[in-house]
Amino acid sequence: MWTFLSFLLLSGFSLFASAAGPWDSDLPPCPSSPNCESSRDPDPARRVDPIPFRGTPEEVREALEEVVRSLPRATIVASSGIGIRAEFRSLLGFVDDVEFRIDGAAGVIHVRSASRKGYWDLGVNRRRVEMIREAFGIVMGKRNGGGLEN
Repeated sequence: MWTFLSFLLLSGFSLFASAAGPWDSDLPPCPSSPNCESSRDPDPARRVDPIPFRGTPEEVREALEEVVRSLPRATIVASSGIGIRAEFRSLLGFVDDVEFRIDGAAGVIHVRSASRKGYWDLGVNRRRVEMIREAFGIVMGKRNGGGLEN
């Protein structure tokens, strides 16, 4: 019995310890359906520009969290170091996943916004990314003495 429990504990620990953290990898690729936008997508139809910034990754993450929390029906589900994961719910209950990766060396935030279900998003994800970009610039501008970041 103890051998079996020890095996489970050690196996679980080694799987946990070897698994890449949610922020250790790049953004997931977009599916082939037109309901995803990403600053890392090679397809120009689904590619959005990354969000530029000046400041430390910690300042940027705090400002980005402030922006996401201010948006309707948005919930931050994970935030750590250089990444944020959020969910946005539509009035009809559909959920979109939005992920951010802060690239301090390049001075940009990579972003991916994708619908969980359905095929077509009618441009919702692209508009969301642009709204976040604008709000982030305003928040960072206020924090840095009035100048907009983008």
